[in-house]
Amino acid sequence: MKFTTFNSFGKISMSKRAISKVASVAVLDCYGVVGLVNPAFNRESKSHGYKGVVLTSNETDIIMVDVYVVLKYSVAISAVSDSIRKAVKYAIERFTGMIVKSVDVHVIDVR
Repeated sequence: MKFTTFNSFGKISMSKRAISKVASVAVLDCYGVVGLVNPAFNRESKSHGYKGVVLTSNETDIIMVDVYVVLKYSVAISAVSDSIRKAVKYAIERFTGMIVKSVDVHVIDVR
């Protein structure tokens, strides 16, 4: 599936995989994140971090993001989750020019 947006230059289509990779890099740069988890198999996906990011869209130019993470022990889960939300929203909006409606962070494990 592709996400499509329109601007003054015309129609722009981006794959889910490309946007997911941008989001996964933003997540992995946040302090306290050990890794991303593949929600389908519920196991860590070390080589393909983008598999821990699920994108959905109901309308044109609107994206909703679910992120499945493993966090470091002894970090404040709410602070790290807030950091992840802000980083993912900024990275996707800057990369795509589309609006991120919500970023839901699912903490699967703590190590």
